[in-house]
Amino acid sequence: QVQLVESGGGSVQSGGSLRLSCEASGYRSYNMGWFRRAPGKEREGVACRTSSGSIVYADSVKGRFTISKGNAKNTLYLQMNSLKAEDTAMYYCAAASSTWWPSLYASDYNYWGQGTQVTVSS
Repeated sequence: QVQLVESGGGSVQSGGSLRLSCEASGYRSYNMGWFRRAPGKEREGVACRTSSGSIVYADSVKGRFTISKGNAKNTLYLQMNSLKAEDTAMYYCAAASSTWWPSLYASDYNYWGQGTQVTVSS
């Protein structure tokens, strides 16, 4: 059974940084992604890392966020720098068992974590 557990969220001032972590278990190699949902808005794809290492970012976070995979553990990270108030959202880790291309579409992912809240104050 695939399990995804996010951590690392919190409150930070505008311009600050946070690193989110996603501990994954129950699978060998899937595409992984980070998504977010702000109050009153639809879920948005933030970044994706395929099992082969290809990476894509949403335009809104390019140059500020970095997705990476840990070496020792099956862990996915999202380093978020230069945070803005509009980055405030619940952030979710997701895994796709049947999609092998880079995707920021939530419909391509079939496993989801519970989410971790990120709040950026201006």
